[in-house]
Amino acid sequence: MARVCVAGAGVIGSLFAAHLARVADVSALTRREEHAASLRERGLRVSGRADFTVSLDAATDPDALPEPDLVIAACKGTDLESLAARLERHWPGALVMTVQNGIGADGVVARHGDWRILAAVTFMSGTRHDDTHVRYVLDTATWIGPGRDTTVDDAEWAAELLRSSGLKAEAFPDLRPAQWSKLIFNATVNTVAALTGLPHDLHFAALDEPNDLGHLVKGLMDEGKAVAAAAGVELGEDPWEMNVLATQRGSAHYPSMLEDVEAHRRTEIDMITGALVREARRFGVPVPLHETMERLIKAKEDSWS
Repeated sequence: MARVCVAGAGVIGSLFAAHLARVADVSALTRREEHAASLRERGLRVSGRADFTVSLDAATDPDALPEPDLVIAACKGTDLESLAARLERHWPGALVMTVQNGIGADGVVARHGDWRILAAVTFMSGTRHDDTHVRYVLDTATWIGPGRDTTVDDAEWAAELLRSSGLKAEAFPDLRPAQWSKLIFNATVNTVAALTGLPHDLHFAALDEPNDLGHLVKGLMDEGKAVAAAAGVELGEDPWEMNVLATQRGSAHYPSMLEDVEAHRRTEIDMITGALVREARRFGVPVPLHETMERLIKAKEDSWS
């Protein structure tokens, strides 16, 4: 049986941990001791798309957990540097898989250890009820590709493990087409939601009237596609089509950046829109809309202090 440690037991980490605990020996690395204690005592419940409860080990110190075969770094991008630092000098034989939004997460982890690394992006989502209960909302796939010292066979092994647990997953020999599709989608949908207060709903695809929000969304995505083309990346999915399909699912989704703004927390703007803007400047592609969204989000963060 595979041994898996999910590092970061928020919404996404909890969905990974709970499902994988049905087919693997799973532990969770948390930031707070009370969170770890609750997981050890009460287990982890998933509701919504699935409904079950599992038992698992949990701790705040890697030394208190068994050495895993796979570590899923499932924290938010803003916490990845500190998480990777906590993992330094631990579990050198483990395979580490990053699942953060944006691009560059695998590079952050690589600075802190010689682990073999897989890069992944996930489209599933949920809602946190408390430390031991998460609601599974979107049962969409996790895309996995090779990173440092790994191959597509390693990616397929991880994808098959996720599929065996009931989650959707797909392995790719090159993750960049998938990463860039998700990057453009997130850089647009997250910032628009955070600045308007709207969940991801039909407003984001509306184009009938000149003042419809869909025109801004499409313009942002067109800028992103121009950067991907300049970088030599052929997108795996068209971000605009992803957007339209998501708005037709029947229930509005709250993007993570909107949740962060409402809670006055730091957002993942640097790893999402910031990464896209940096790549645009590197390739000399103008992205005035994305630059504006980045500045507005950073100004909103400044307003809280």
